[in-house]
Amino acid sequence: MEIRLDRRAFVGLAAGSAAAAATTNIVVALDYPARPVRMIVGLAAGGPTDLVARTMAQSLSERMGNQFAVENRTGAGGTLATETVINATPDGYTLLFAGPTVTISASLYKKLGNVLEELAPVGIVARAPNIMVVTPSLPVKTVQEFIDYAKANPGQISFASSGVGASPHLSGAYFKYLAKIDMVHVPYRGSAAAYPDLMSGKVQLLFDNLGGPVLEMVRAGTLRPLGVTSGERWPLLPDVPAIAETVPGYEIYVWYAVFAPRNTPPDIIAALNTALKDAVADPRIVARFKADGGVPMSMTPGELAKFMADDASNWHRMVEAAGISAE
Repeated sequence: MEIRLDRRAFVGLAAGSAAAAATTNIVVALDYPARPVRMIVGLAAGGPTDLVARTMAQSLSERMGNQFAVENRTGAGGTLATETVINATPDGYTLLFAGPTVTISASLYKKLGNVLEELAPVGIVARAPNIMVVTPSLPVKTVQEFIDYAKANPGQISFASSGVGASPHLSGAYFKYLAKIDMVHVPYRGSAAAYPDLMSGKVQLLFDNLGGPVLEMVRAGTLRPLGVTSGERWPLLPDVPAIAETVPGYEIYVWYAVFAPRNTPPDIIAALNTALKDAVADPRIVARFKADGGVPMSMTPGELAKFMADDASNWHRMVEAAGISAE
């Protein structure tokens, strides 16, 4: 049976709320959360990051006994959302749900500084690749055919992304660098806004997080997949090659994690981490993530801090190699 990560699916989480409350009694002593918690997302509603965030917000609401509400604050590749959380009171009531934008930003936005020093890692929930898709009207069916076409038509290919500084932007820019082709980047406020232009041929290429609407359009044949950004083929789409099969050294993953402002009390972070760990072990959430291309993950805050440092180093290497910058 196929399970899609969409808004209708969130309703199903409510059925398990009693069981979750019975198995995750972790906040009585803390009296946290005593009021609703904001979960800030730096990308537009309806995209993969937003949908994963809403799944986790619903699960945390059930497990922790108060509402976790997603708030979309878009702009500057997710950095506006990050700054909102950095500047929030460190009391556990304003959290950031984000992907690699927080590790990309220090390299891409020269004036921003190292945001990792201003955030407290809470927990990670999933990892997945991005996907490279083209409008069906483009006369290419493989990554190599796309590269050949781009070289024959320099500067005539426009590639869309969910915004400057987001992982799809870097995925396209690094591909452009390694493949030695000339493409024009067209950023949108979220990938959902790019789909109409991609389907009409106004832009020809999109890199997007695997999951959500893009996966449904690939399955429906509305968009043509050329490759995934993982180092090897991804289990959900075994017939779609890894870009690395054509472009050696190309490998990019995205992940989804929760952060709090620096100096948030450790007991609150520990309570949130436990709830996240329980959530990603829930068979319903595991099935949903896997059906949508993600691999559930769990880390302690300390493990996540090291993971973030390594990820930031990888993105820095790609940003420097491709000569990408933003203000």
